[in-house]
Amino acid sequence: MSSAISAPASQRFPLAAMMVLATIAFTAITTELLPSGLLPQISSGLNVSEPVAGYLAAAYAAVIVVTVVPAARLLGRVPKHTLLVALVLTFALSNAMVGLAPTFEAALGARLIGGLAHGLLWTTMAPFIARVVPADKVGKALAIVFSGNSVGLAIGAPVGTVLGSLLGWRASFLFLAGFGLLLTGLALWLLPPVRLADEARPSLRQAISQPGVKSVAIAWPLLILAHFALFTYIAPFIRDAGLPDYAISVSLTVLGVSGLLGVWIAGLTVDTRPRRSLIITTAAIAVSMLLLPFVGGSLAGALALMAVWGGGLGAIGIYNQSAILRAGRENKDAANGLTVLTIQLGITIGALYGSASLVVAGPMLVPVAAALPVVAALVITVAGRKNAYPPGPREVVWKTPRPVREKVEERA
Repeated sequence: MSSAISAPASQRFPLAAMMVLATIAFTAITTELLPSGLLPQISSGLNVSEPVAGYLAAAYAAVIVVTVVPAARLLGRVPKHTLLVALVLTFALSNAMVGLAPTFEAALGARLIGGLAHGLLWTTMAPFIARVVPADKVGKALAIVFSGNSVGLAIGAPVGTVLGSLLGWRASFLFLAGFGLLLTGLALWLLPPVRLADEARPSLRQAISQPGVKSVAIAWPLLILAHFALFTYIAPFIRDAGLPDYAISVSLTVLGVSGLLGVWIAGLTVDTRPRRSLIITTAAIAVSMLLLPFVGGSLAGALALMAVWGGGLGAIGIYNQSAILRAGRENKDAANGLTVLTIQLGITIGALYGSASLVVAGPMLVPVAAALPVVAALVITVAGRKNAYPPGPREVVWKTPRPVREKVEERA
């Protein structure tokens, strides 16, 4: 292929396929987060303590960290269409097994299967998009697909929790399993095939050697680390800030809804002004976190800052996903798998970092502690102009001499 993230220029935009992928992303995020909202019911139903029931969430993330790179390498020659369909079916089976599990051990085993599918999904999805979408529309496609993440966070997990509260936790998982079976059929029908000749065996070593890959694989997880450091302990902060208890649920909704807005904005800018947009977004996240301790009990002020934080979080996923595909070049599959691994590490370390900040500095300073890795990511982004985060077409055009700019505009 002529470009690291290109598909044939004459190819039509596969909107239906991107909507299916967005729904798959929604299902994956809902599957990952669902146990967290149903811990009391799961604990009671499986006769284990709530901390033990929490292992259903922790084990899910842990298996991603351990298996994502070797599994992606092992299945590198499997056609992406076939693999995606198989992964959606695996999600359905995993959720069905959890819903029917007679013991905690059986439920844990089923979650491990789901975690394996989750890691493989995110190593497969972005390279698949790059192969079936025209090169100048990859950012738009990523924005559509990543909107599924925000919808899962804002709607999927809360609705699943409500359903579990009304009908029992098993009903939530079984409903998600049935939805997964339906989605498997849609994926088989609507996802376009990718020629096996286009599939190369992922090489992590070659991916890491590509200029820019290491920068993206560090900066992106730093942003995720910061998010989970604050997100995990948002309740203690809200209470210590003198805000009402209902602000906890409201803030989660604001984060999810503003994340959708951030995804939409990123979709409009990632193909034209990715560098400038990412720098502005990262700086906005840092500022919003730094200002949170100074809201002075103002719910409106806190929610406004959280909206900036949530919108930025939705956007940075699009910008960084595009950046890693570009930086990985011919080894974009392995480069993408590397970021899946480092992001899961960021999630895990973020919760631990937030806990340490809570103990050492207190709830009011957790946002300040979270802002520090954001600032570090901003420095890496600014420094990565050449390879990791180069300017986009619109950013380059307006810095060229007028005659050259006019020729570029004529060609466009």
